[in-house]
Amino acid sequence: MTVTRETVLEALKTITDPVSGSDIVSAGIARAVTVDGRTVRFVLEIDPGKSEAYGPVRDRADAAVAALPGVEKVSAMLTAHSEKAPPDLKPKQAAQPQQQAPQKVPGVERILAVASGKGGVGKSTVSANIACALAMQGRRVGLLDADVYGPSQPKMLGVSGRPASPDGKTILPLRNHGVTMMSMGLMTGEDQAVIWRGPMLMGALQQMLLQVQWGDLDVLIVDLPPGTGDVQMTLAQKTRVDGAIVVSTPQDVALIDARKGIDMFRKMNVPVLGMIENMSTHICSNCGHEEHVFGHGGVAQEAKKLGVPLLGEVPLHLDVRLAGDNGTPIVAAKPGSAQAKVFLDIATQLVDAGAA
Repeated sequence: MTVTRETVLEALKTITDPVSGSDIVSAGIARAVTVDGRTVRFVLEIDPGKSEAYGPVRDRADAAVAALPGVEKVSAMLTAHSEKAPPDLKPKQAAQPQQQAPQKVPGVERILAVASGKGGVGKSTVSANIACALAMQGRRVGLLDADVYGPSQPKMLGVSGRPASPDGKTILPLRNHGVTMMSMGLMTGEDQAVIWRGPMLMGALQQMLLQVQWGDLDVLIVDLPPGTGDVQMTLAQKTRVDGAIVVSTPQDVALIDARKGIDMFRKMNVPVLGMIENMSTHICSNCGHEEHVFGHGGVAQEAKKLGVPLLGEVPLHLDVRLAGDNGTPIVAAKPGSAQAKVFLDIATQLVDAGAA
């Protein structure tokens, strides 16, 4: 039986947090849960003054996960965090217009935006895999999940728990698969909706850019929400964005919106580094028949017409979806697969072009 991140989390939910009385997952104690084949790793982040009370908790959590079918090895670590909570990611008042030049995020060499005009084209999957592919090539990579309404990067990168703060003002991002990551999904419950208007969105984005301790990064990838709205405008106007990648499926209805995304970046003086065709083709795992479910070649034609490079064509494959749902992107889960090779090739192109 194959163990999944969800089954691990369910096992950890059976362990009670001695401080809050709830389970250690709901209390935000169990974090960075990752599944690598038959090996499971997780971290229990605790108050350093209560380390003695959590020794037995770690042992019970270790035993609960080790008892799961398919698990051969468990690595459970206790780490200490500050008692101070990170700041709420919302402004105390409406953001006021400011006339200032785009600023650079401290410690970040380059910012690369991954966008799509339309939702549902796999932009977040592409972002997570490119980030992991760049990290595998030795780059220092960060990933900001800027899709405030529908954050998906915590699940795709296999991280959980509320980020800590050393001073109540700055936020310590989480890290997995060699990628440093921050997302609104880490600050809210999995089932909790974010119901904000534009000014609150813009304030939260600026806080995640400038109040997170990103450290020294070669590139920060920003996974943008679909469309050409407030988040995209705020990012381009307030922050120096070094390039953008537009993701689309081959079908005409997606390409219509992809054109709008490229037009937006050009109007905001952000270089468009290229396009990626996602769900490009499907090869049956049983018979090997190739079928173009959403058409094929539409993005290549559009890229040529718009004068931007085609960075890659990502096939529609079950393993890509399963890997993302399990918290280990296909690049990290099966680096030798044909699907992972596409992302690794894209990362190589970005490095060679000096964009990452």
